[in-house]
Amino acid sequence: MPSNILLFPGQGSQFVGMGLDIYTKLPSAKSYYKIANEILGVDIAEISFNGPEDLLRQTQNTQPAIFTHSICVFTYLKEIGISYDATAGHSLGEFTALVASGVLTFEDALSLVKVRSQEMAKAGKIMPGTMAAIIGADNDQIEKICQQDGVVVVANINAPGQIVISGEIPAISAAIETAKLLGVRRALPLNVSGAFHSPLMKPARIALSNTIESLSFNAPTVPIYQNATAQPVTDPEIIKSNLLLQLESPVRWVETIQNMKIDGHSSFIEIGPGKILQGLQKRIFPDSHVSSLGTLKQTEEYAI
Repeated sequence: MPSNILLFPGQGSQFVGMGLDIYTKLPSAKSYYKIANEILGVDIAEISFNGPEDLLRQTQNTQPAIFTHSICVFTYLKEIGISYDATAGHSLGEFTALVASGVLTFEDALSLVKVRSQEMAKAGKIMPGTMAAIIGADNDQIEKICQQDGVVVVANINAPGQIVISGEIPAISAAIETAKLLGVRRALPLNVSGAFHSPLMKPARIALSNTIESLSFNAPTVPIYQNATAQPVTDPEIIKSNLLLQLESPVRWVETIQNMKIDGHSSFIEIGPGKILQGLQKRIFPDSHVSSLGTLKQTEEYAI
């Protein structure tokens, strides 16, 4: 098989029923979900497979559910001999990429995801905030949109003309109105529980930092391109620092993919639920080859 870059999706890619087919057929998946249920103290398999959607959408459930599903698919691909040169993940997906890169074990990474998701949910209650997608704005317009009374920052640079902003609820509402006045194609509020990748996530920093420092980070077997810098990293201490930065910093996804292109990579596999990253990939690097593998059928067809 050709060598690839592995990409892992983040929050927003979840759906009720994800992972059930893999769980039913693969012993390794059953094992991962069993371990996950024990670490999390909730039946994440039941929530993933049967919902209800409102329960799955809660940050403290969404993040470990996506992470566990993605790891099950990745493990199956590894079992059939997939090769890869580097990894990256979008926000939460960066933690899955750490496992694929050999930096963290599944158990340690899930423990970290557990703390991150719980603390982000808490931060959303301590410092209430929200997010909005801004479609079709140029850089000057984005700058004007973010100039509000209150916190409004760029949270995700997902694709050319596709930005997510994050901040205080009244300020985000005002930013949406500014976008409409500027004639931006679309400005949509997102159904999220907090202002992720913004200064409003600061309350989560201490607990996340303490957990990061308590874990053993290995040198990666392949580079991991991290959200905070969009650069490939192989130093465990820099990886740890960037993980903490990611909490309040934008996800620099466009730069990440562009840097991969500069580094000579052109074949990508999105591993996890949905096809969000494949869609972004087509806009950032249309000449690249990208597959989305999130179901047993998709992985089996890819292996043929």
